[in-house]
Amino acid sequence: TLADLETTLAERMGNLGELFGYVRQASGEIQAALEDSMVTAQMPDRTAFLKELGQRRELPTVMELRQLWSAVVTEIAESGKVVRFVAPVETAGGDMREPEIVRVGVFNAVSEGRFLDWDTGRSRDHLVELARQPAARHRRMSGDLQAAGSDAVVPMAVDFTRGQILRAVVQTKTPVERIREDGGPVGFIILGIGLFGMTLCAWKFLTLQSAGRRIRQQMKADAADRSSPLGRILAVYQDDPETDVETLELKLDEAILRETAPIETGLGFIRVLYVVAPLLGLLGTVVGMIATFQMITLFGTGDPRMMAGGISTALVTTVLGLVVAIPLTLIHSYLQGRARALIQVLEEQAAGIVARRAEQRG
Repeated sequence: TLADLETTLAERMGNLGELFGYVRQASGEIQAALEDSMVTAQMPDRTAFLKELGQRRELPTVMELRQLWSAVVTEIAESGKVVRFVAPVETAGGDMREPEIVRVGVFNAVSEGRFLDWDTGRSRDHLVELARQPAARHRRMSGDLQAAGSDAVVPMAVDFTRGQILRAVVQTKTPVERIREDGGPVGFIILGIGLFGMTLCAWKFLTLQSAGRRIRQQMKADAADRSSPLGRILAVYQDDPETDVETLELKLDEAILRETAPIETGLGFIRVLYVVAPLLGLLGTVVGMIATFQMITLFGTGDPRMMAGGISTALVTTVLGLVVAIPLTLIHSYLQGRARALIQVLEEQAAGIVARRAEQRG
């Protein structure tokens, strides 16, 4: 009957309507996925059909459905290929060139030893050279890959996040940038203390080396060399060899005290520097945390990236303080041990002079 035919027509039209809606939705999703894929840099015209299909009001033909399926299969197949092609590239300086590009699946694209990015936020029609490149070992890998033959097997660093890690590299600050931008005045003061402290340690090391060399030379000689700490102590006895034991001992103690001061000069100041450096770092951290809490008060806690960035900035001065304090502490301990060893040699030699003088008197 006519009613049955109308019911059948409505059912069939309903299925076709569902198919039409699904095709439009799938076309939009596939188009977005392909535009985000760097394979589009090699095949720039492949999304035009999908855009047209998603905007059409007519039902798709069987051929168009096959073409939609073919676009998905092509993307899957290209994700497992290493392909060479020539395409426009925007350099870090903003110039446009067309070099040879090596694409590793849908993950990486390199050219002339430099990594490229298919950033849909900036451009949808060409690759962009990263302003800041990854580590040198990764750049060497990309250069080896481009220089290798079609049948060669070479190691290659692959970004499976499809460029997210590479983009993070551009945003990551270098140590110099972090110190300059996040350390602030306190960071530069800490670095100045570290530079001054290391210079002072180098000067003290050279003076102790010189004093130790002269003491060793004096121990091998009989005549007192007044340019040597030990020589000046021996001169006290040689200038008045007839003095009594008690007076000689007092004079030698006085001479040792005079020689001790130059040997230990600067060690106390180095100690002050390695104590002050972490305290300044703590001061910078406290100031940075106060600024972070002020931002939280003004803007709330809705942006965890802002909070994490503020805390990271605040901790830079603490890191700088520890970086300065730890080596200064170790070097100070070493220099103090060297100084004590020299003073012990002077005391032993003075004790030997007193003992020999006592034997002569006895």
